[in-house]
Amino acid sequence: MRELITAGVDEVGRGCIAGPVVSAAVILKKNIDLKLLKDSKKISFKNREIISEHIKNNSYFAIGTASVQEILNLNILQASLLSMKRAVEKLTIKPGLTLIDGNFAPTGLNNCRTIINGDEKIKVISAASIIAKVYRDRFMIKLSKKFSNYAWERNFGYGTKAHLESLKKFGVTSHHRKAFKPVHKILSSLESQPQEK
Repeated sequence: MRELITAGVDEVGRGCIAGPVVSAAVILKKNIDLKLLKDSKKISFKNREIISEHIKNNSYFAIGTASVQEILNLNILQASLLSMKRAVEKLTIKPGLTLIDGNFAPTGLNNCRTIINGDEKIKVISAASIIAKVYRDRFMIKLSKKFSNYAWERNFGYGTKAHLESLKKFGVTSHHRKAFKPVHKILSSLESQPQEK
């Protein structure tokens, strides 16, 4: 009996207040070193970079993103699912089974299974979480060169104390998710301040 081709899918950036949401879909090849694969959050930045390259060299993978505008138009859950669907649809080999981290799956994909904490339990989902995390981190580092006030090269768009302080001081960029509570709160307070004549 032929082995079912299985893809793992995970997203990164749902909890951020800036930047896109990014998903990866991965189908592992036989020569992957499974010992390296675990939840991306439990691997250091430097090691993630190295392991991500190993995965890319020993798998079929694709990246899907949803923009800040799509996050604001759809909501973060629907944008995350959209990025997942885009990643799966970009795979050059079509999976017979798709394992998705979390408890929601995109509509219109065949034979999907959702697994809560899948990035900790299932190696192919761990691989997807690593590739998605490295891709998104690199994107935010690149963006931080243009928007140096927000330290995205360190916080990657998460709402850290320093990031929120920078928002108050320097205002909101086009890469910030304006409907997200911390950003919306700052925007509202700025709008309510009396304008200088």
